Amino acid sequence: MKTVIVGGVAGGASAAARLRRLDESAEIVMFERGEYISFANCGLPYYIGGEIVKKSALTLQTPQSFRSRFNVDVRVNSEVTAIDRAAKTVTVNSKERGEYTESYDKLILSPGAAPIVPNMEGADLDRVFTLRNIPDTIKIKEYVEEEFPGSAVVVGGGYIGVEMAENLKKAGVEVTIVELADHVIAPLDYDMACDVHRHLREKGVTLILQNGVQSIAEEGSKLKVTLSSGQVETDMVILAVGVRPDTALAKEAGLTLNPRGAIVVDEHMLTSDPDIYAVGDAVEITDFVTGQKGYIPLAGPANKQGRIAADNICGIPSVYKNTQGSSILKVFDMTVATTGVNERTAKAAGLNYDKVYTYSNSHASYYPGSTGMSIKTIYEKGTVRILGAQIVGFDGVDKRCDVLATAIRAGMTASDLCDLELCYAPPFGSAKDPVNFVGYVIENTLSGQVKNFFWDDVASLPRDGSVTLLDVRTDSERANGQYIEGFLHIPVDELRQRAGELDKSKPVYIHCRTGLRSYVACRMLAGMGFDCYNLSGGWRLYESILSETKSPEHGCYDPN
Repeated sequence: MKTVIVGGVAGGASAAARLRRLDESAEIVMFERGEYISFANCGLPYYIGGEIVKKSALTLQTPQSFRSRFNVDVRVNSEVTAIDRAAKTVTVNSKERGEYTESYDKLILSPGAAPIVPNMEGADLDRVFTLRNIPDTIKIKEYVEEEFPGSAVVVGGGYIGVEMAENLKKAGVEVTIVELADHVIAPLDYDMACDVHRHLREKGVTLILQNGVQSIAEEGSKLKVTLSSGQVETDMVILAVGVRPDTALAKEAGLTLNPRGAIVVDEHMLTSDPDIYAVGDAVEITDFVTGQKGYIPLAGPANKQGRIAADNICGIPSVYKNTQGSSILKVFDMTVATTGVNERTAKAAGLNYDKVYTYSNSHASYYPGSTGMSIKTIYEKGTVRILGAQIVGFDGVDKRCDVLATAIRAGMTASDLCDLELCYAPPFGSAKDPVNFVGYVIENTLSGQVKNFFWDDVASLPRDGSVTLLDVRTDSERANGQYIEGFLHIPVDELRQRAGELDKSKPVYIHCRTGLRSYVACRMLAGMGFDCYNLSGGWRLYESILSETKSPEHGCYDPN
């Protein structure tokens, strides 16, 4: 059996290694258009910023080491330009050998994704860069180190855009992010992105949101970036507006593609041709939560898909069980993680969902170094299955998101989250872990022990005396104008004694800083016959969103 693999990075390299482990006698040929294989795409921005010092650290395997370990015929600088499905051959344009054909019994396509380059004036200028591979990385790093640019505009606020902003800033470059949407990091909902916006600004990154780039032009020693509204002068531009599946080869071969251009595959990673598999960032996926077809380019799924394709070629009927979209991002010292669906996706898919916001410490608050994390959890009404989670914080975000990702994969409910026995010691967690806490809040909501209202309900609450608006924080928390207009102030520890000041005939809408003390207040007043509602996420979340709307440079975020 001879298997030819097109693409030698995540999916392709994973497939090649798995093929060899399963069949020592197999003939395996792997073509890579560039000079590097099995390189760490996700680490490229950190080499530019100096976090990764040695370029060699970016290459997990060299062509030579891969050949030695796996006995794979690795041919770099060799681009596959055509597939003859009838003859079962590929045409190769090699830097060393010129053009030739190579036969195959089975073919695995792992061409990856290409950066989207907007069709606009100036996109091809010398000081306009994209980031896809190691040569791109070296080009950017050399420009920064040799030309000493004072400023950069990053077009796009997705993962690559934010990572590039951080690392250019660390390299001494002033950075502006221009993003067409109203928030950075698309998997987040707007309300969860507001803390990220504040943090980026605190780190010296300028954000221009809801604005697109129209053109780029040379103007003396500078680049003039023309936006939908306004202009920005800069020394360099990074285009990070997203990626597209790199599937020209598959299209020319007549393989079935979806409307977005991704290769359509079945659960075994088989294309419309019975002898051709496809994996990685070039393929269409099924969303694990919604069941809808989509496109989610991630390294983890690419590696899994490569392994599954190899299994099936070797007679093992492995199945790819869809993509959940679990991802994590470092934003300076902040961590952002998501898994499953966000609220926008849930709404678009017609899911019958609800949400809760919680705010928890990374570990026991009495142990030094505790920081806060904000969690938004999406769950299905009726079944109470966990559908998605977004976490913004500092320490411990990764492990909580991993637990919630596992919960989604396992079909777990809020009750299951309550029952999870997670590791606890004061330096690492709390007796009630943030994940347990999510389950408790959802269960309290479902049992009627608390009724929630949300940050976007606050403005529409009546101020005519028909309801009671109540702030149960301390006096110090309300200092310097840190309060919502129209809310009566009674600290929670005084509430029992002062409950007589409230009218039992009126609904009571209560908030504290994070939602915990206001829940306590709700239970207290409910026991006295009041009808109470708790602000999910509390003042902390509300203020973060409000400050983003009213004053982007405003900052009072305290992670503690």
